[in-house]
Amino acid sequence: MEDTLLELLKSVDTPTVCNAIEVAQGKRGFNGFTRGTMLASDPAGVMVGYARTARIRAVAPPTEAPDVIKARRMAYYKYMSEGARPAICVVQDLDVPNAIGAYWGEVNTNIHKAFGLSGTLTDGVMRDLADLAEEYPVIAGSVGPSHGYVHVVDFDRPVRIHGLDIHPGDFVHADRHGAVVVPPDVIHSLHTAIETLMRSEKIVFDAVNGKHVTFAEFETAWAAFEAART
Repeated sequence: MEDTLLELLKSVDTPTVCNAIEVAQGKRGFNGFTRGTMLASDPAGVMVGYARTARIRAVAPPTEAPDVIKARRMAYYKYMSEGARPAICVVQDLDVPNAIGAYWGEVNTNIHKAFGLSGTLTDGVMRDLADLAEEYPVIAGSVGPSHGYVHVVDFDRPVRIHGLDIHPGDFVHADRHGAVVVPPDVIHSLHTAIETLMRSEKIVFDAVNGKHVTFAEFETAWAAFEAART
């Protein structure tokens, strides 16, 4: 991942990335994004990176022996500490839609930030909203007060977050709007696509922002916008 592209992706929101993927592909129909409303620990937070995946449960206590659960938890932490960077922790809560266990709070956000991860994307629960690690955004399915019987079920396997299938190593962009998986075949052209998108949208913004325009003036600007996008 080129540093210039990484910095650009950190500076734009996820809807911009969605639109830019369509520009890069030359068509509409890209559907590699989350469905429904998610909650953001930091409204301005953006996370970009390769997915490190896991699954958890918390409603009921684990049925395996305590030493098995503890060993898996430490193996999970080791896995999260490794791999290509930048990286995002992506965790599916298998109790959804009845998730109650807040795995993401003050302790785990600080641990995962120390591992060099860029943030967490989960359909599960977060808590400790005033005490989460600084500059470590969490995009979650809900907010709750308790960790319940939260335990790691497995890791480094495909997960599903709000309708989006994410595989280990997928390149993910996420913010308060949700998340997208960037198709591998557009990564090399994404920088140009984002710049093309921004340049084309500026045509419309410059034509209408703070102005009263006629339909004919708008029609001219819109035609220029559509021509610039392709």
